[in-house]
Amino acid sequence: MPQVKRLAPFFFNGLFGGIIAFGLALIVLTGLLSHTFYAGSVAQKTTTLVVAKGQGLSSVATQLKDNNLVSSRHIFALAAVVVGAQGDLRAGEYTIAQGASMAQILGKLRDGDTVARRLVIPEGLTVKQIIARLNDVKGLTGEVYDMPTEGSLLPETYHFSLGDSRQGIVDRMRQSMTDTLAALWPERQAGLPINTPQEALILASIVERETSVDRELSHIAGVFVHRLNRKMKLQSDPTIIYGLTGGEPLGRGLRRSEIRKKTPYNTYHIKGLPPTPICNPGLKTIAAVLDPLKTNDLFFVADGNGGHAFAETYAQHKKNVKAWRNRKR
Repeated sequence: MPQVKRLAPFFFNGLFGGIIAFGLALIVLTGLLSHTFYAGSVAQKTTTLVVAKGQGLSSVATQLKDNNLVSSRHIFALAAVVVGAQGDLRAGEYTIAQGASMAQILGKLRDGDTVARRLVIPEGLTVKQIIARLNDVKGLTGEVYDMPTEGSLLPETYHFSLGDSRQGIVDRMRQSMTDTLAALWPERQAGLPINTPQEALILASIVERETSVDRELSHIAGVFVHRLNRKMKLQSDPTIIYGLTGGEPLGRGLRRSEIRKKTPYNTYHIKGLPPTPICNPGLKTIAAVLDPLKTNDLFFVADGNGGHAFAETYAQHKKNVKAWRNRKR
């Protein structure tokens, strides 16, 4: 019994000391892990990381380590589990700074802060030409299976992420055109000789192909509106080309035989508007058609300086045409 009394304080003191030592070690270890997880640097170099759909935490952690983005794949994976993020890592393309901390990297992957790629669609392209561009864009997937109608896509800059579908981009372009027409049509100028948003789109597509100078859009739209009000034929060369090639450039001037050739789009022969748009017009052109310049001009021709010369009478127009031909010589 006396021996037990002497051993008991030693036993309990030893146990208590061990607990204290373990606790201190745990605190130190936690501090080290925390420092490693949150520590970063000011390095400016970046690395592109692609996380595939269905890729697991262990694989992502290994990929980060292989790219020298984290010092330990085990600490990164453990920290992700501790904060409950192991199932939240989102697929996509990421740009990660070499000096980013594990916490910053994990935050990016959880938030889906992926690289935003840019796709610029110029005004005046046909649907066929736009689809051809989409097919050449790296990073998009799939084919366009729901082919849009001519003029139904709004040209502008679209952002997308790696792996987005081409059909998805087309759907966004189509919705943008629908939204644009819905917003602009109610604000149109009174007395226009166009009765529907589709007719506005057709006329805008012709104006789009007639000039690339923004300041002329409203003026050219005004000329065509004036001709329509006067029951005159539009006589637009781009409509002839669309009837011949579907909008592909001829690479030369029009021949007289082509001007005389009757197609549903040749506005030298048909009255009013052609049956469909001849391209996909931009926002500025649609707005110009719905609020055109009020003008008495009925004619225009290239002026040789990138713009056009306008005229109220055919006599003045012939002088402008002669001046343009002289400049070409």
